[in-house]
Amino acid sequence: MTTDMTPDLPPDMTNHTTTDMPAAVRAVFDTFAPPARAGLLRLRALILAQAAALPMVGPIEETLRWGQPAYLTTQTKSGSTLRLGVPKAGGFALYVHCQTSLIADFRMVAAGAFRFEGQRAVLFDHADEVQPDLLALLVRRALCWHVRKGST
Repeated sequence: MTTDMTPDLPPDMTNHTTTDMPAAVRAVFDTFAPPARAGLLRLRALILAQAAALPMVGPIEETLRWGQPAYLTTQTKSGSTLRLGVPKAGGFALYVHCQTSLIADFRMVAAGAFRFEGQRAVLFDHADEVQPDLLALLVRRALCWHVRKGST
């Protein structure tokens, strides 16, 4: 795909396009229905922007895990894997490792702003439900999951 699929984003989230995506990851994004793809690209841009703002995270590895786009802190091992995908019920989702308290902690902060799937995902129906300022808290915490509390 030669077009830039990055939807309208805040300025600090616009420098991440599908052209800088590994081919295998781009191929998966290409399979998503346009409404889900738009939301997932917003989430991808948010993850990459937050990682770039956190020096202790280091470079992000963008790869596939369980057939889904995944974002890992392979070099520093500072974080817990974040994944993007489409749940069976539709829409799209930001997934975290279910054996962490990331979702439980985020639920307390988000105060009913999102729908959740157990301890593993934040669920969305539309791209405009992606609230970068609020979701940045979850993303930053996941990217620094293994860093001593208070360092971020």
